[in-house]
Amino acid sequence: MLLLGIPASAGAVADGSFLGPLNKVTTVASTIPGNGDQNPYGTAVVRRSVGDLHRGNVLISNFNNGQNLQGTGTTLVQVSPGGSASMFAQIDPAHLPGPCPGGIGLTTALSILPDGWVVVGSLPTADGSPATANAGCLLVLDSHGTVRETIAGDGINGPWDMTAISSGDRTELFVTNVLNGTVAAGGAEVDRGTVLRITLRRHGDEPPRQVATKVIGSGFGQRTDPVALVIGPTGVGLGRDGTLFVADTLGNRITAIPDAVKRDTDAGTGRVVSSGGSLNGPLGLAVSPYGTILTVNSGDGNLVETTTRGDQVTVRQLDSSGTPPGAGALFGLAVDLDKDAVYFVDDATNQLDVLH
Repeated sequence: MLLLGIPASAGAVADGSFLGPLNKVTTVASTIPGNGDQNPYGTAVVRRSVGDLHRGNVLISNFNNGQNLQGTGTTLVQVSPGGSASMFAQIDPAHLPGPCPGGIGLTTALSILPDGWVVVGSLPTADGSPATANAGCLLVLDSHGTVRETIAGDGINGPWDMTAISSGDRTELFVTNVLNGTVAAGGAEVDRGTVLRITLRRHGDEPPRQVATKVIGSGFGQRTDPVALVIGPTGVGLGRDGTLFVADTLGNRITAIPDAVKRDTDAGTGRVVSSGGSLNGPLGLAVSPYGTILTVNSGDGNLVETTTRGDQVTVRQLDSSGTPPGAGALFGLAVDLDKDAVYFVDDATNQLDVLH
């Protein structure tokens, strides 16, 4: 998820409702590739055609394998707006260009950088259980789906979600981490979830290199879970003033870390923007073209729109299956290129859907 551009007319409706006119949910395509991977998590819209990436398509990461074991998915799928799906990458844990502790289990952490570089997080398990969860890494793929680099250690410990902003040859990644003491706690909550800002530099055709890492957020609640594997700070999105919004899932709130791009201090969990109300364990997060904050719930099938002042202005039900309806079905979401629809993945059906 990259920082969204703000349309010229947005100033007059900066805290209006982006979701107001969006009322219809349509299935775009199945996200299950040929190897059977399931549980789509990360969702990113391709903004520029390069290599095998095509402008307007949606890139999706899978967290589970064909046996539905969490933390074992190895594939990225590319879906066109018309519903054509293809394998973008199938990552072999045994043939990586660098370390990725524990192997491959692709998470919601997914961003597409300039020149077609793709960065995706891995929080792997050996057998789909929380007890075997490992630190993982960030994987850097080229525009043809080949892993060219791994970024591990230096605070990366269960990368769970991510957003990015690029300028010139520099990219700032903002990564949430959910495994700091979590496995050892055996299901008890530990308040050690972090947000890292990782600075990358691009040099010609070489993969972007990590040049700096800074903890800009910490103290978020996290715990292992027999159904969800792990619960902790999930979605992140950048506002137009450089504020980073964080979906604090266990805290059932949205918080804000100011001056996230430049700050050199740890803001802790940040300022609370909104809590409770229609929020129900917020997971994926995106910033709308109006500057409002879009989050999907883990506890039900709802998408909630919240202003930067904390007003929850619009709620849309995206999934109604299961008991309770939609629980655990929603993760990644992204605004389309025309800025008039929202793509989201549905884990209950293994599909990419669109709210329009």
